[in-house]
Amino acid sequence: MQKAPLAASPEAYLAALDGWHLLYVAALRAATLNAAPLRESIKWGNLVFHSNGPVLLIRAEPKRVLFGFWRGQRLRHIEPRLKAGGKYEMATLALDEGTPLEQSTVVKLVQEAVALNAVLGDPTSPSAPHDKGAP
Repeated sequence: MQKAPLAASPEAYLAALDGWHLLYVAALRAATLNAAPLRESIKWGNLVFHSNGPVLLIRAEPKRVLFGFWRGQRLRHIEPRLKAGGKYEMATLALDEGTPLEQSTVVKLVQEAVALNAVLGDPTSPSAPHDKGAP
């Protein structure tokens, strides 16, 4: 894979991938969609999943796949490898080829991220709480 695919739909995004990138992105996408009712789109060149605002993204890059959450800093008790960065309470997990990640962990992350948006609202809203020190 040379660079992240530019795609008009989630299906086209996956169709542009191959090898371990395709395996990881397809597995993350399937587990995400099975974990909670989410709307899926392509935004900013990523697969983005929404429930009361953006919840998470999946992005294939040449050397890794990113699994990021808008409120990921509040999810580190589930997955301590989530690294804070960017706006809001964003945190991402960088997956290299061979990086282990249990499906049950993906399900817990997605379900808790959706629950946080249900309680706290759209994380990109100017009125949304952005407590970086939140558990």
